[in-house]
Amino acid sequence: MAEKRDYYEVLGVDRGADDATLKKAYRKLAKKYHPDVNPGDAEAEKKFKEATEAYSVLSDPEKRKQYDQFGHAAFEGGAGGGYGGFGGFDFSGQDMGDIFGDLFGDLFGGGASRRRANNGPMKGASLRAVIHISFQEAVFGCEKELEIKLKETCTTCNGTGAKPGTQPETCPRCKGEGQVVYTQQSLFGMVRNVQTCPECNGTGKVIKDKCTSCHGSGYVTVPKKIQVSVPAGIDDGQSIRIRDKGEPGKNGGPRGDLLVEVQVARHPIFQRQDMNIFSTAPITYAQAALGGDVRINTVDGDIIYTVKPGTQTDTKIRLKGKGVPSLRNKNVRGDHYVTLVVQVPTKLSEEAKEALRAFDAACGNRPAAETKGHEKKKKSFMDKLKETFEE
Repeated sequence: MAEKRDYYEVLGVDRGADDATLKKAYRKLAKKYHPDVNPGDAEAEKKFKEATEAYSVLSDPEKRKQYDQFGHAAFEGGAGGGYGGFGGFDFSGQDMGDIFGDLFGDLFGGGASRRRANNGPMKGASLRAVIHISFQEAVFGCEKELEIKLKETCTTCNGTGAKPGTQPETCPRCKGEGQVVYTQQSLFGMVRNVQTCPECNGTGKVIKDKCTSCHGSGYVTVPKKIQVSVPAGIDDGQSIRIRDKGEPGKNGGPRGDLLVEVQVARHPIFQRQDMNIFSTAPITYAQAALGGDVRINTVDGDIIYTVKPGTQTDTKIRLKGKGVPSLRNKNVRGDHYVTLVVQVPTKLSEEAKEALRAFDAACGNRPAAETKGHEKKKKSFMDKLKETFEE
């Protein structure tokens, strides 16, 4: 008889693995090698039994203690005694129900928590739409009108989906339950699986004579105009939820919602980051040197800002409370940060040029023409040779 592999090796875990790790490892192997997934594969069945045997021991604290002390000998009639049942082991007292319930749910389409089909009232699906607004509208909010197509109750059949004069009938397949039961033979016996009835889609009703207006759906699509209130401070890509403007619910459930995504156009001057606004403002050389009032654009309109004398280019100033309002409280606003950029004129009149030269001289800067004659002339080779002979 072939020697058994180490149980920890079988599950692919270390000896200090906790219960959650053991369970996860076993579920992975059981799903991979289950006989129902690999019909007729003897090797897969062997590996499934091996993994199940390993988990049955290591998931039990007492058995795991014996295995850690004596190894496989603990269950071969020696120190630990024998165990009957599947693969030589008894699963009584083991918490295997959740393992197999989850496993069969993954294999057959519905676990223990998903076996019951929901044929009760269900909320309708959400719809999505997009609106485009300007930078200014995003800052201060606005009202927009959106035209979309919504499903409304068919007036011909009053939402029944059946031809006038007829009514939906009880589904013959599920007997009005909205769900059907399937049984399947597995290694551990018969597995019972409950699924939504494919005949009536869980409604418990079927329509033989469908309404010609809605084709049995009970709804017709009509264009609707929806008013969208865009809050102040909304950012590009954010969405507004409008309740009960989505798809109709099922089995009497409420309508879904309408999610309106907001796309904000770029501004030629301003850039936004969260609640703050950033921009640049040009100032003249004289304004930077002498100081003075400059006009700065903001989302609230132009303001006059006093520049300090000696302001350097790329100086950043903060206009407190001139940014974007908070979505939670429109009275709370971010700030506006302005970078002052000194502009150098590219075209000057002769009068302006003379004034700048005079200004430059007053600052102690001598023109290059005046210093040119004072430069020491570099001696040539012949001059140096002549001086040598004269000495």
